[in-house]
Amino acid sequence: MPFYPITRFIDGFHQGYFMAMDATEVFSQWALAGKDEGMERGHAPSVSQMLDLVLPKCPDAFEAIDLGCGNGWVVRLLSKLGATHVEGVDGSLEMIEKAKVTDSNGIYSHGLLPDWRPSQKFDLVHSMEFLYYLKDPEEMLAIIHDEWLNDGGFLVAGVDHYAEHEDSLGWPEHVGVHMTTLTIEEWTSAMSKAGFCDIEIHQVAKKEGFPGTLVMLGRASR
Repeated sequence: MPFYPITRFIDGFHQGYFMAMDATEVFSQWALAGKDEGMERGHAPSVSQMLDLVLPKCPDAFEAIDLGCGNGWVVRLLSKLGATHVEGVDGSLEMIEKAKVTDSNGIYSHGLLPDWRPSQKFDLVHSMEFLYYLKDPEEMLAIIHDEWLNDGGFLVAGVDHYAEHEDSLGWPEHVGVHMTTLTIEEWTSAMSKAGFCDIEIHQVAKKEGFPGTLVMLGRASR
């Protein structure tokens, strides 16, 4: 059975309903429909392995941000895993409102990227299923490196849409939003050009019909 971590969340909607929308509008509709909970369940195995890869590299007292935080579930998870300060940002206002209702003490910001900037730098930037929605992911990687991370801080980013995941190549048309399709080599090069060092590339949570979430892990060095 092919693995469709994005398209399965639009069951019950007519595909054409999304055709004129951008990604933030699509995710807002999913939040209103309660489909964010399915996204959380679908992404949890990959995120768990991503955090297993990066957290041992972080200081004991680390500060983190989840880029594209959705309903805030990774923010809450990072808090449980020892972050002394953690916040989230998302372009969907409905997702942010849902995060604030669930976690009234959490720090959640509504911001359109790549223009939005955090008020501080972090030891860890986490991102799952966000970067390929941008027209220029490499630009965002450079911004994260230069403006979001402390020197020596880490980015761990996961994407399910990439060239080697053939089933994902139809997602842009199916969902009706722009997706930048890069190869594993191109993602690796983008990390390097953005300034990251000690770059690691992994494919995690593999299963039948799914080659795994592509994970880019790198350390900021200035």
